[in-house]
Amino acid sequence: MPDLFAYTDGACSGNPGPGGWGVLLIAKEGDTILKERELCDGEADTTNNRMELLAAISALDALERESKLTIVTDSSYVKDGLTKWIHGWKRNGWRTAAKKPVKNEDLWKRLDAAASRHDVTWEWVKGHAGHPENERADELARQGMAPFKP
Repeated sequence: MPDLFAYTDGACSGNPGPGGWGVLLIAKEGDTILKERELCDGEADTTNNRMELLAAISALDALERESKLTIVTDSSYVKDGLTKWIHGWKRNGWRTAAKKPVKNEDLWKRLDAAASRHDVTWEWVKGHAGHPENERADELARQGMAPFKP
């Protein structure tokens, strides 16, 4: 069984403003890449965090069957949100520890549902630091944003 990786990124021109998300899906056996798939899209008026969330959701939704994968993101917001914060948000009726509504609740619920269908390991990498697959995901996010930029 090959190892599956999803490299995800979001981008926004202005925050809010036009934005895009990108996903690079790679199936590997050892160091050998068996298959790659690129996904991207965008919105006219959004935020960077929404695009980061949509990248992860889109990566998971693109998988046709239950899979074991590693999602590699440069967004600690996405990684920490799903691995740490979401449990408290659910317990508190989608409120933060400060009793404020959780921002992007709609997408957090979608990400939680999508992730529950798979065996996901979350990995954070520093963005814009020369990580080749993260750089490609960033390029895809910018490509997804391009049609929405004035």
